[in-house]
Amino acid sequence: MNNAVRHNIIVLLMLIGAIIVISMALPRQGDIQLNYSEGKPWLNPMLTAPFDIPIEHGQAAAQRITDSVKTHFVKIYRKDATQSNQHVRQLVQALNARHDLPLQVRQNMINTLTRLYENGIVDNNTADEIEAGKAEHIRILGSDNVAQVVPTDEMHSVKQAYEILDSILTGGVPLSGPPSISLNDYLAPNLILDTQETDKLLNDALNTALAPTGIVQTGEAIIFTGNIVTPQKYAIIQTYERMMKEKNSRVKGRDYGLIGQIAIVTILMIAFYVFMRMMRKRVFVNLRRMTFLITFVALFTAAVLLISSLRINYIYIIPFALVPIIITTFFDARTSFFIHMVVVLICSLVAREQAEFIIMQFLAGDIAIVSIQELTRRSQLVRCAALIFFVYSLSFVALTLVREGTFDSVGWHYFLYFAINCVVLSFAYVLIFIVEKIFGFTSTVTLVELSDINNPVLRALSENCPGTFQHVLQVANIASEAAVKVGANTQLVRAGALYHDIGKIDNPAFFTENQGGVNPHDSLAPEQSARIVIQHVADGLRRAEKARLPQVIRDIIAQHHGKGITRFFYAQACKAHPDEVIDKSPYSYPGPNPQTREAAILMMADACEAAVRSIPDPTEKAITAMVEKVIDGQVADGLLREAPISFRDVEQVKQVFVERLKSIYHTRISYPDDIQPLMATPKTEAGANAKLP
Repeated sequence: MNNAVRHNIIVLLMLIGAIIVISMALPRQGDIQLNYSEGKPWLNPMLTAPFDIPIEHGQAAAQRITDSVKTHFVKIYRKDATQSNQHVRQLVQALNARHDLPLQVRQNMINTLTRLYENGIVDNNTADEIEAGKAEHIRILGSDNVAQVVPTDEMHSVKQAYEILDSILTGGVPLSGPPSISLNDYLAPNLILDTQETDKLLNDALNTALAPTGIVQTGEAIIFTGNIVTPQKYAIIQTYERMMKEKNSRVKGRDYGLIGQIAIVTILMIAFYVFMRMMRKRVFVNLRRMTFLITFVALFTAAVLLISSLRINYIYIIPFALVPIIITTFFDARTSFFIHMVVVLICSLVAREQAEFIIMQFLAGDIAIVSIQELTRRSQLVRCAALIFFVYSLSFVALTLVREGTFDSVGWHYFLYFAINCVVLSFAYVLIFIVEKIFGFTSTVTLVELSDINNPVLRALSENCPGTFQHVLQVANIASEAAVKVGANTQLVRAGALYHDIGKIDNPAFFTENQGGVNPHDSLAPEQSARIVIQHVADGLRRAEKARLPQVIRDIIAQHHGKGITRFFYAQACKAHPDEVIDKSPYSYPGPNPQTREAAILMMADACEAAVRSIPDPTEKAITAMVEKVIDGQVADGLLREAPISFRDVEQVKQVFVERLKSIYHTRISYPDDIQPLMATPKTEAGANAKLP
């Protein structure tokens, strides 16, 4: 398996992992909670009925209706005549066996028991309700299943019936015997509560009383943003939430929703993969950069989805412009815009007004990219945040007017969300710093900080190699201007130019620009001199690593001579040994050749500035010829072959170099010798004074 295939597999696996993370963070349909309170303004976006919603009673009203129905509901009882008749016959038989009891007493007891059963003996619970006044009537279901409402004032419990029967014997013969008679054996409730029929009729009564008073049709607005949540609206919204939960509790429906969400996320992530592979190949082949992009998209999107699940309006607090700002800082504007739209489209799945959300985030991302092309100052972030707040506010009001047609529907609390969003955005510096440290990237801010000549490395260069320091300053000026012309990274070119020769600090006297008059190379063999000069690249890398300079600066140090040769010493060797073929290896720099446009521009600027400096009479024609000769020689040697720079770019670089070098090394006029003033003689002074009046 070659490296390209392995790289593709790793990227695809990371992409699949990102899809899984995002899909898990997506809220399922119906999981998004609406935040509202009865009597308070509706702060969520306009709510529209996705299906027919019955207008039901509110919770408080429903409770009042339920309590009223239960209070006035008359329960259903069945009369057990068989058992009561049997108890009467048994008592007659028992009393007839007691000849000691007067006939009148026996007759009174039988008549009383018969009357008690006819009026009805109830259970203790019913008796308590009758006594408390909660059951003034009951319904007795006859054999024909027709219920008859009867009053309960003549009904008794078993205990009350016992006391009535026992009172007949007061002062008479006791029933204790022989044979003994126990009145409890002949008393039992003959009115039995029909629980099933009672519950059925009660439920029917409740359903009738609680029946919906109307219906909200599909597509009809339930409530607008800013409207007060009245009790009726509150009840409708609760019904909507309940029906949504019931609808989405079906396993089949939830599976389809999940499949749809994963499909959308997958399509957008595949689009991201294709864009990077087709349009940003140099980024795609860099595993570290692709790891950052995929991780950043997955984590940011998942965080947005999780936060918005707490409250849907929180999605407007999240600074989506952070995505283009971070990516523009380390990549290019087109890449940042494409990735920004991928993130926005995925997150729009949880937005209430998806079209409005996409338009607002599109405008915010566009403003962020335009205003942060080169992030060099903190004030740029503050200005960017202010512009985004203005764009958010203006677009939100405009879109609300388009949707509602009135300012009354504008949710002014959203401006607080936008303000929080932009305040968080202004602290993007912290995240940029974290990304730099974790992934080893270099931001424009870092490059600007490195360009400070008070940096310890540059200060050491200026103190030990003043000639080299002047050289790198000139190279930085002409190279950065050329970078602007061809659209390269100006700050990277400038910083790289300032540090590309720091390896000369170890042996400053061996480089022409630092020599006061004595050239130590005069006493050395060409090969030895070449080795010392070439060593400044390795020394520079060592110093850069010690100073913890970014990798991009170290790459420029390693590539600023490419695999070129030290032509002066190679020519000396050829001249000293005219009959031999001199091996170029000892006279060649280790390379590699420039791999980026910035390194290529710096290599050309370094060679041209040094060459033009050596021209005795730097006329425009001489400077032009020297620049052409140096750069054409580098092209002919193949030093620029590995850099993504075109012939058109090279020609533009030549033009910039000629113009800038002309202004630096133009021919100056000779100043005349100092003119000594004529000294006046005493005689002249006297004569002059004599003419004065």
